[in-house]
Amino acid sequence: MKQLLYLEIPTPDTASVRDWLQTEFTVEICAISRTPDGIRLRVASTAQDETIPDKLQELSIFVWSVQRTTYLKVFRWGDKTFNHEAKILKRLQTLIRKRFPNQYPEPPAIDLSKQTIFEALSEYYPKTVKYFQEMPNGEYDLKRAYWWEQRWREGVRNPVQPRQVIFTHDTKADNPEYDLIYIGGALGVIHAAIMARLGYKVLLIERLPFGRMNREWNISRDEIQNLINLGLVTSNEIESVIAREYKDGFNKFFDGNNPKKLKAPVLHTPKVLNVSLKSDKWLQLCGEKLKAAGGQIWDETEFIRADIDKSQVNVTVKNLTHNTEKQVSARLLVDAMGTASPIAWQLNGSRAFDSVCPTVGAVVSGFPPGVWDSDYGDVLYSHGDISRGRQLIWELFPGENDELTIYLFHYHQVNAENPGSLLEMYEDFFTILPEYKRCDIEKLEWKKPTFGYIPGHFSTNSNSRTVAFDRLVAIGDAASLQSPLVFTGFGSLVRNLERLTKLLDCALKHDLLSAQHLNRIRAFQSNIAVTWMFSKGMMVPTGKFLPPERINSMLNNFFGLLADSSEEVAENFIKDRFDWLTFNGLALRAARKNPALLPWIWELAGAKDLFRWLGNYINFTRHAIVGALLGSWFPNFLAKNKTWLESNPGLWLRLLTINYALHTGKPPSKQQTVLRAATTASVQKPEVI
Repeated sequence: MKQLLYLEIPTPDTASVRDWLQTEFTVEICAISRTPDGIRLRVASTAQDETIPDKLQELSIFVWSVQRTTYLKVFRWGDKTFNHEAKILKRLQTLIRKRFPNQYPEPPAIDLSKQTIFEALSEYYPKTVKYFQEMPNGEYDLKRAYWWEQRWREGVRNPVQPRQVIFTHDTKADNPEYDLIYIGGALGVIHAAIMARLGYKVLLIERLPFGRMNREWNISRDEIQNLINLGLVTSNEIESVIAREYKDGFNKFFDGNNPKKLKAPVLHTPKVLNVSLKSDKWLQLCGEKLKAAGGQIWDETEFIRADIDKSQVNVTVKNLTHNTEKQVSARLLVDAMGTASPIAWQLNGSRAFDSVCPTVGAVVSGFPPGVWDSDYGDVLYSHGDISRGRQLIWELFPGENDELTIYLFHYHQVNAENPGSLLEMYEDFFTILPEYKRCDIEKLEWKKPTFGYIPGHFSTNSNSRTVAFDRLVAIGDAASLQSPLVFTGFGSLVRNLERLTKLLDCALKHDLLSAQHLNRIRAFQSNIAVTWMFSKGMMVPTGKFLPPERINSMLNNFFGLLADSSEEVAENFIKDRFDWLTFNGLALRAARKNPALLPWIWELAGAKDLFRWLGNYINFTRHAIVGALLGSWFPNFLAKNKTWLESNPGLWLRLLTINYALHTGKPPSKQQTVLRAATTASVQKPEVI
């Protein structure tokens, strides 16, 4: 028996595919007989041959369902080529693609003045509605998911002429009410609290009731230390918001259809995302720190527009409870709105985001004993091949008591025809969760939903994305400069928190608030920039059909190499702390193990992105050379010559930016302890201007 064909048919209606095979697909030279799951094609040369099994020619075509889609395989019995085998297979592929094309359904337009969100969506997403109804605040959260998807689709489909929300004026006003206004209270409150503790007058504006969010956060101990080092929290306070710390995290991709050389063992990463935070309690703690330092929080308030003049930014907001608008002013506006940010679309247009991970999930309890041990997590896991144009990937993290936080996501191109749907993903999540973990979904207790669009940007260099305007700067997902693997805006922000706060403090202290200076305040790393091709290789281009096992093959190729490496190498790579030699060593080993890897990447990325990536690699190499030349002495030089260098504020900000760029993203053992010495003296309470 030999497998001749393996296809994914992008429909959850497997019965329709089977019926089409049995009633509409014909082959003139063959006798077709039905089977429970498909058909058999049979040709026998003579009556005598039919009685001799070795002479019998037969193809078996069957379908099955998993991951809410349909798969098809064709097997040939025996070693002898079937009559007109190639033509039959080509005809089968052509006809079945025509009959069952890719589809990208959209959420319906709804009017919630006439019906509830549950009534409006029940026909389209029945499982999603059913299980959201079982969650506390489920109606509010489903409205939020629908709103976020509509906001995302609006930005994707109108990137050239996005909604204008930033306006400039050639006037000058005096006495702004605040030093800093943050829009977005999830990531924004962390940064805002630190800046308030430095003495700045801070206002935080949040669209939701403050402290609520639709994400849970995981991190590692060494990254948490950044929060302690900056004085935001104490060790005891951190312990109070830790829900659980697991023993080990697993990374494994489905390899049932991969060739033997591309099957991979489980990659163990015990120190990656192994600390689960109580997100609501963590946000409340940061909010208390902000208020204790004199900051204010306006929640249930939506950003409308910003008017920027020569001396301040005037922000118009709407209180959603009272439906009233008002204005407030500051020296600087910080955009922390994530992918929902209209500012990001206005500043970057069609290149606001190059990729996105539509992500859905939930915090649940009630898993029966033996299904999962809460001392372990799934960092990256797949249980099947490509499904309806997406390689679905799971994450699972133990939480407080018996709670588990489970995510389902996929890497996705930003495409106007196919923006990526949270609601479709939720229907997948509730349907295929029992395939991923053996459980009776009806017996689970649903604590809260977790969802969002996690963006990425394929940066060629540190200036290829606009993160600032005069008196405006973006952080977190709105800046879209995080890792292409497992670290979202939260991980990127925490790892770069010292860098972002100290550079912003320098800019505010010296009134360096033009776009030219503020664009230097970003979480860019040249090593992360060079790995965006990795995430590109995890996306199915819109409108294309790939071999269903292709992406799992690529992932197993690379993660198998990490599994064969030391724990330190694997951890540093996934935490974006790898150097030029490590990257090149892994890339060469991957190419040797699977020479087809380069043609596969070419097929997925195309010539344009490959040449763009080549620019990344050249920049990465240049950065490595500069780091080797400057890294050992440059921080000490800054520390010893700070007084006279700071007399030229613009130069000082640029030098600090270079210093952080040299050392951010290196393994901890290679980072220079003098990095902090060069900047510590600059972090002090601001002068009154």
